[in-house]
Amino acid sequence: MFSKAKDNGSPEAAHTSAPSNSNKRPSKSNVPSIISSDMTVIGTLNATGDIQIDGKVEGDINTNSLTIGEKAVVNGEVRAEEAIVRGHVIGSIRARKVHLCATSHVEGDILHHALAVETGAFFEGNCRHSDDPLSSDSPQQAAPGKPSASPRSALAGSAPASNGAAKPAVASASPGSSAAAAS
Repeated sequence: MFSKAKDNGSPEAAHTSAPSNSNKRPSKSNVPSIISSDMTVIGTLNATGDIQIDGKVEGDINTNSLTIGEKAVVNGEVRAEEAIVRGHVIGSIRARKVHLCATSHVEGDILHHALAVETGAFFEGNCRHSDDPLSSDSPQQAAPGKPSASPRSALAGSAPASNGAAKPAVASASPGSSAAAAS
């Protein structure tokens, strides 16, 4: 019944003997979900793949990989394995890898495993290294036995305010100069 000798020349035998991969979905998509520049999303975005934002998001984002475009605005918490920021973020970023590009403007705390900041990037807030930034409950929570919110780079830390209270450091770098903290 299924022998090759009988069905050797028939087109149906060739179709049934070779499995077709056209109906199978790839296990990991290389195409990101895109929020275009003319779109505003209000609410939480959850994805297991990649998201590219060129518009505006009012809410939290949970994804594997996030790219925030130059004209994009995000108001909320970002949680991702990898976050590339070229636009504006108001809120905390929690990611294993964070890349602040020269056009980025971030106002909020960053909890990261690896952090890269290009010359020209604007960052106002505190950044803290964590071996697993996605598992911690709060950016302010420290691991047992470790100091909370300790500065890990020249862009982090706090400066005393005129009333004696600590305020977050503001860092901005312009092309051709090194990043400096302002008080």
